[in-house]
Amino acid sequence: MPIIRLEEIREMTPEQKKVKLGEIKTELSKMRTLIKAGGSVENPGRVKALKKVVARIETVLNEEASKQ
Repeated sequence: MPIIRLEEIREMTPEQKKVKLGEIKTELSKMRTLIKAGGSVENPGRVKALKKVVARIETVLNEEASKQ
């Protein structure tokens, strides 16, 4: 799954953002579980990138909520 840019997030509907947020959080939790279990991850930098995407999506959702 490629990393999502801010422009792409803003173009999504609120429902799409929530679905994507759930997918990314699930992937992040799987990676964290694998790391804690002592397994090796193909791309360790992906954890940091996923955390950033989660923060971006949550920020956009909060901005939209505060506008209403």
